[in-house]
Amino acid sequence: QVQLVESGGGLVQAGGSLRLACAASGPTFSNYNMAWFHQAPGKEREFVAVISWTGGTTYYAGSVKGRFTISRDNAKNTVYLQMNDLKPEDTAVYYCAAGGWSDNPHNWPYWGQGTQVTVSS
Repeated sequence: QVQLVESGGGLVQAGGSLRLACAASGPTFSNYNMAWFHQAPGKEREFVAVISWTGGTTYYAGSVKGRFTISRDNAKNTVYLQMNDLKPEDTAVYYCAAGGWSDNPHNWPYWGQGTQVTVSS
């Protein structure tokens, strides 16, 4: 089992950048595919990006492609989400997930507690 803790959220103006980090506990982090999802108030949790356990394959939601980059450092048990050119519609709680391979949040067994990202216009 793996435990996940997100950090790096905050308040930023439109056009700005943030870098989220998700630190994982446990010796098997490098065996897990990792993903980021977000959830805005009143909306369902949505897929943002996923990275394979090797780091060699990544996929992005269309709304963030070209602006966000997912990466991982298996030596540090950490996955990152670099978010550039942020837009007000990116405002949401961002969650880190482990152990799945899908844009469906129900297919991911392990979740962090989330970190708030707020983008002002």
